[in-house]
Amino acid sequence: MHELAVAQALVEQVDAVIDQHHATRATLIRVRIGPLAGVVPELLATAFPLAAAGRRMEHAELDCVAAPVTVRCRTCGAETEAAMNRLLCGACGDWHTQVISGDELLLESVELETAPSLTPES
Repeated sequence: MHELAVAQALVEQVDAVIDQHHATRATLIRVRIGPLAGVVPELLATAFPLAAAGRRMEHAELDCVAAPVTVRCRTCGAETEAAMNRLLCGACGDWHTQVISGDELLLESVELETAPSLTPES
């Protein structure tokens, strides 16, 4: 299951975000996954707790957002949604298309928790 390797890479990315923002932990991780990315969202959701165990995001919610497959027609120039196994132009029906979205696997956002700042009492 290569989703475990993807989950481990995701944990490393989130760890870097936590460090960059001087946070204590992540509470919500949103990932955008296109159907052409080669990652099964359900398997990633199963693998994530294994990869995150003992880390600063082990209790974070993983939200997998589905990205549509969008193509640009090389014949008429239209940008339309397409089916994963039928990359035809939705405007003219031509098969000369270029995938412009739907193959992505992106860390879209991370919600962080920070430690309360210590201020001297007056």
